[in-house]
Amino acid sequence: MQITWRPVFLVSTTFLCVTAFQAQGQTNGQKWSKDPSSQCEFVSPVSLSAGPTYWVGECTANRASGFGMLRRRDGNQAGPAFYGEMRAGVPTIGVIDNEGYRVGRFKNGDIGDDAELEFQVRIDAFEAAVKAAREVGSRYAKQGNQVSAHLYEGVAKQLEEQIE
Repeated sequence: MQITWRPVFLVSTTFLCVTAFQAQGQTNGQKWSKDPSSQCEFVSPVSLSAGPTYWVGECTANRASGFGMLRRRDGNQAGPAFYGEMRAGVPTIGVIDNEGYRVGRFKNGDIGDDAELEFQVRIDAFEAAVKAAREVGSRYAKQGNQVSAHLYEGVAKQLEEQIE
């Protein structure tokens, strides 16, 4: 009886350790947040600062995905926004609009850094941000919110001007 129990225990323990290791590897120590309305999960770039953050975009398997916007809010007051691409809840590339633009790929918990001045990366980030702002505007238009749709089309045009 004790001989059969040990292999089962060993297999179970190994499975639990591997599963815990894999789960930690998937998050890379990042803090996951949830949209207070949709409960969609995502990793928020540090530059957005702490507080309620909302995702406007696709939510596949309960994770933010595709092009869209993360927007910080304090009550009715809109805060900084990330426009860009998300994959399985993690930002990949885009622009943070917070009284100026922070541009680039997601690494070390944030979008871009001082070293992220490579021309092509900047262009790619602004192109992703333009697609994201247009996606947000389109979503608002489908909901019948023409004011917000128009606002985000204007944001897309501003971002597009940064490419030219």
